[in-house]
Amino acid sequence: MYTIRGETDIPEIELAHLEGYRASKPVRIGNGAASHMQLDIYGELMDGIYLSNRLGKPISYDQWLSVREITDYVCQIWQEKDMSIWEVRNAKQNFVYSKIMLWVAVDRALRLADKRCFPCPQRQEWYRVRDAIMEEVMEKGYNKELGAFIQSYEANEMLDSAVLIAPLVFFVSPNDPRFLGTLDHILKAPEKGGLTSTGLVYRYNSAKSDDGVGGREGAFSMCTFWLVEALTRAAAYESKYLPQAVTMFENILSFGNHLRMFSEEIARSGEQLGNTPQAFSHLALISAAFNLDRTLGSPH
Repeated sequence: MYTIRGETDIPEIELAHLEGYRASKPVRIGNGAASHMQLDIYGELMDGIYLSNRLGKPISYDQWLSVREITDYVCQIWQEKDMSIWEVRNAKQNFVYSKIMLWVAVDRALRLADKRCFPCPQRQEWYRVRDAIMEEVMEKGYNKELGAFIQSYEANEMLDSAVLIAPLVFFVSPNDPRFLGTLDHILKAPEKGGLTSTGLVYRYNSAKSDDGVGGREGAFSMCTFWLVEALTRAAAYESKYLPQAVTMFENILSFGNHLRMFSEEIARSGEQLGNTPQAFSHLALISAAFNLDRTLGSPH
């Protein structure tokens, strides 16, 4: 993590003398996440490299050597715990989202090796690790009694909307019964054990989570768009999900500002909260819109 000046020393400091926007204390500078272990980043990185090679500029041999080095490292550390995408502030855990993205890292490296016929001395080890990650997630990251993927191996009854990424990165098929069960649980209202309220999706049940953050939070824009896309992809096999995807997409668009831009979160009042505009929210919006448009058969 870097400051806008390129510095890496970013201690988080609370400015207790400041009230904050509409008394939204605490006000902080810096970022405590700078020291966090977030292993999911390797999946985002490798997926980006893979897509760039496929849709943009082919990677060079020297770049491939860097990919090999990264993948070999992932194969060494994939069983470690981390703070994951939500940057929790308590203990490290085996977060399912991170495991999925570590699987993505190895999978995309293998795809690149096959697509470009790159030399791959550790190919068999990569295959072994990719298979091991999936098998472990299916065994420890899925609660059979609940019928849903969970937040972490440690929090095995906690839903987490981050796992909506699974079919979007091809970890599971969108019609896999395990994923559809997860989808149905997330669609329930929070008071019924779900994460969806007024068509908006929460990250997880923060009231029941010992995440070290505390306080209430709004619905997450990115997660809502992820749910729209997951519903859209599932609708290719289960048509009942398509009307839900359309309704949810149209609903969240109504929360955009006058420029149709989105913040990180949306409050219960409908106001935008957090980073504005946030790149994550808009990347998820674009992907959801593209897939929904294609599924609806738009001529444009």
